[in-house]
Amino acid sequence: MSALEIIAVVVSFLGIWLTAKRRMLCWPVSLLACALYFQLFLKVRLYADMVLQALFAAAILYGWVVWARGKHDEGEVIVEPLTYLQAGVGLAAGTVGAVAIGWFTSHHTDAALPWMDAALSSFSLVSQYWTARRHAASWLLWIAVDVLYVGMFGVKGLWLTAALYAAMIVLAAVGYKNWRRSAASRLPESM
Repeated sequence: MSALEIIAVVVSFLGIWLTAKRRMLCWPVSLLACALYFQLFLKVRLYADMVLQALFAAAILYGWVVWARGKHDEGEVIVEPLTYLQAGVGLAAGTVGAVAIGWFTSHHTDAALPWMDAALSSFSLVSQYWTARRHAASWLLWIAVDVLYVGMFGVKGLWLTAALYAAMIVLAAVGYKNWRRSAASRLPESM
């Protein structure tokens, strides 16, 4: 456990908590978390997750803009439904990305866990995109991804990061509940 990992965990937890609460401050905090984890993953040779942090940074900037435009007059971020088509396209893209990244990192790098790292990275990008688009279903995918991340980080000896991802499972459940409640409150009352 390094000072870098400790700081990255604290900042990441804060960013996820702010996201679950639909607070705009989540975006700059999460951007800082990406920078910290980029450096940490470089140190432990989780290259797909390292590159993922750079891609997350771009997605965070995108999400920041989308959320700024998708608010109620009182400033609350509006939750949008995820259609079956959007879900299917997202999951297909995650699968294609996992295969492509896994093949590349297993053949051209000394990545520690190339296939698992690739799959988790790819589906994390799908989750991040769905979060940026304000879909409550993003939290369900985050839960699935984070459960597997706990195991991967445990294998790599990143116990504090594994604990963070375990806590992120709980935060994702809270986020899903909060976002679903917000989406339900926007539905017109039935007659």
